[in-house]
Amino acid sequence: MGIPDLVSSLGDNPYFGAGFGLFGLGAGAAILRKSFLIGTVLFRRHYMTTLEVPCRDKAYQWLLQWTTEIGARKTQHLSVETKFHQLDSGKVSTHHDFIPSVQNWIKVERARSQQTLDVHMGVPFENVIFTAVGKRKLLFREILDEARMLAMKQTEGKTIMYTALGSEWRQFGHPRRPRAISSVVLDNGISDRIVADVREFMNTPEWYSNRGIPYRRGYLLHGPPGCGKSSFITALAGELQLSICVLNLSERGLSDDRLNHLLAVAPENSLILLEDVDAAFSSREESLQVKTAYEGLSRLTFSGLLNCLDGVASTEARIVFMTTNYPERLDPALIRPGRIDLMEYIGYCKPSQLKNMFLNFYPQCSMEMAETFSQAVDSTSYGISPAAVQGHFMMHKDSPQSAINDAKVLETIRIEEK
Repeated sequence: MGIPDLVSSLGDNPYFGAGFGLFGLGAGAAILRKSFLIGTVLFRRHYMTTLEVPCRDKAYQWLLQWTTEIGARKTQHLSVETKFHQLDSGKVSTHHDFIPSVQNWIKVERARSQQTLDVHMGVPFENVIFTAVGKRKLLFREILDEARMLAMKQTEGKTIMYTALGSEWRQFGHPRRPRAISSVVLDNGISDRIVADVREFMNTPEWYSNRGIPYRRGYLLHGPPGCGKSSFITALAGELQLSICVLNLSERGLSDDRLNHLLAVAPENSLILLEDVDAAFSSREESLQVKTAYEGLSRLTFSGLLNCLDGVASTEARIVFMTTNYPERLDPALIRPGRIDLMEYIGYCKPSQLKNMFLNFYPQCSMEMAETFSQAVDSTSYGISPAAVQGHFMMHKDSPQSAINDAKVLETIRIEEK
């Protein structure tokens, strides 16, 4: 049988014809599928704009909250996020936010990688992907601005505390109600002097720039324990609508490079608080003699701290507050001008402080009663801290007269503090 006869016989075979037809359909479907994929890629490349926000970016939490208010209204596939908020009364309320679940398309896609973990949080790495038709970069800018304003509105008028977690600052606890600056009673003139200095610094950045002076300011509050150093800084942040970044210099693993990085990436409109700075190291010589517990463990050095505060690579537009109970232990290089620009002593109660504290706790009382209390407390030669006086008032919340009658009890506390 020749080849023409073989071809003719195969053409007359119904099984071969059906198989050839199926092959043609499969090939056609594959070509259509490939064309569709290529067309989709070309369409996304030329007619769609995508914005990807990783979980490490500061705007990530803002956008999650934005999707709670906007995107979650139009989807039936949600994930829940439980949050706690502190009410004005001081109580903490619980509520649930519903956000678009992972791999759920609305206007936003929230993607999670099970293979990649956030090394600082120990959770799967996530990102939020925004996709819009057309070249609409301005739309993404509007979304980011709206998300930022929404986040700012929720914390408006409150004090936010930050702590260092790895190489980043993370919010600590709930936003707090600002403490009135008048509630922290210091000696005459100290509070006004510090507030005026910080305000002047914040309002004159061009003055520093025009004179080639680094735009940063350092403050040192020193004095006995319980006299209101940390309380005043908290009230100052509330008065000036600033956040507080609390940094522990004695933290294990805090190195020179990490400290410099943390100071460089501190949140805007915040002040940095270094409490009990004398506990990290007392002097330059002591920091050189420190032995680490593990070989190769990085540790903050005294020279590294000095360079971070006032070195070539130190950042600007920064307000640093330090506190210590023992200023005599600090190296002179740390408290020189340029690193510490204003030092204030926050000491034991003076008669004027005792009277003002009495009137703050008992506003219905007269100045004569406040004077009587001040004289009763100030009858010995030892000083007493505002914390002790406040504790005394807490024992007599509703009876100012009993607070005066039992004022002698403070003499025992006075001697113990001495």
